[in-house]
Parts: sequence; C-alpha cells; structure tokens
Amino acid sequence: MMQRLQIATVSLALATAFPAVAAVAQQNGSIELFNGENLDGWYVSVADEARQAEQDIFTVEDGVIHVYGRHEANSPQPFAGLITEKSYGNYHLHLEYKWGEKKFAPRDDSVRDGGIFFHVHGSDRIWPNGVHFQIQEGDTGDMWVFGTKVSSRVHRADRNYSPDGSLVTRGSIEQRFSRFHRAYCWERPGWNHVEIIADGSRAVFKVNGHIVNEAINIMQWDAVMEGYVPLDRGKILLEAEGSEVFYRNIRLEPLESQ
Repeated sequence: MMQRLQIATVSLALATAFPAVAAVAQQNGSIELFNGENLDGWYVSVADEARQAEQDIFTVEDGVIHVYGRHEANSPQPFAGLITEKSYGNYHLHLEYKWGEKKFAPRDDSVRDGGIFFHVHGSDRIWPNGVHFQIQEGDTGDMWVFGTKVSSRVHRADRNYSPDGSLVTRGSIEQRFSRFHRAYCWERPGWNHVEIIADGSRAVFKVNGHIVNEAINIMQWDAVMEGYVPLDRGKILLEAEGSEVFYRNIRLEPLESQ
C-alpha cells in the first residue's frame, strides 16, 4: 500500500524536475522507428558479433516484430539486439510488447525476458554500454546500467524506486552493470505499453501509464578526460534474451528544446 501511495504522488514530484516531459514538439511530429513492414533503419548484433547480414531472430509478421518466432521451443538460441542505425536524444519513446509462449535455452527454465537499451554507445557487443529498461515477467520497469553511472531515488526499507527516497548512485569502471528496482510491476496479460522520457541526461520509465523508475545524471566514462561526462543520447536497442516476444508501435516524440 505504501508503494501505491508513493506512486500516486510521483507525477507531481517529477513535474518540477522534468519541465520538458509534457512539452512535445508538435511541429516535428512523431518519428516512427518501426514501419510495420520491414527492419529498415535497424541492424542486428548477435552475441559479440556486430551487424549480422543474415539473421532470423527478429522477423516482421503482421505489422509486429516477432522475436525467435521461427525457432523451436526449448532449443538453444543466442542473445541478440535489434539496434537503430541512428542515435537519438531528448525524446518520449513509446513501445508496446507482449509475451509469446516459447522459451529457449539457456533461459528455458527462467521467467520470460526482454527489454530496451537506450543511450547505447561504444561497441555493439551484447550487452552494450547504455541504460536498460527491463522487460521481464514480474520485473518490468527495473533499470540496469551497463558501462554507465546513474543516480536514482531509492526507498530505504524495500530498496525500490521512490520519488521521496534517498539519492543513490551506481555504476563504476570496476562494476560494469548495476540494478535499480522498479516501484511496482504494472505488467498485465497481453499487450503492455512502456515509455521512456529521455530529457538530456535524465529519464523517466513508465509502464501502462504508471511511473516506475527514474534515471538521474546518466554519465559515461571519457577515457581522454579520465572522468565521467553527461550521457544524453545514443542508439536504441530491443532485446532478444531467450524468450518469444512481440514488439510494435515503436515511435519517438521529440521533446521541445529548453
């Protein structure tokens, strides 16, 4: 109950911190990242092999992206990423997903898993440097940081996201990935709507209309400067992680410049 009350007040708390969240550039319109017919504008990386010319992990069927649709259930399958050719910053990302029935080794005995990386930078290895919006049964809305440093607000008792929580920073050169738990799992059967509002080097996560996580001061390591610098743009990646999943209605709404 406490978490639900906290979530009910999060929009007000973030309105001051994110003045651009509600301000969408109408003159530019939406950017349709997926045209519903093919994977133009995207490429595929499998494991640590970048840019596969031929692949059948991500296919297009009836206007949706079908992950592992052509593979036999429980067969061993590699992890892969569907990556945008372009980099993006300052946007409101919308995407819908739903689970299929099939699972694949080595995750055939695990919960279904997928997700979105954004502000992807560096090499195309799986998984790359960037911020990860977890899409996983029971955990949708968790935030993982890979090769980046991010702060968020964490409740002292249950360690989940809370707009009134303590500011916690995770990620370092020594520890490549870290996790921030969502406020609550709002996933439901069938199609789910997720959103990422990336405003500069900050971001808000939403699941079916509910704010569940927040990234503050997203930073990347700069080897030349030998220090962390703000990370405010990058490529977007959709995951294939051993579970049949469908993705559709993938679009960006540019945020107005401040």
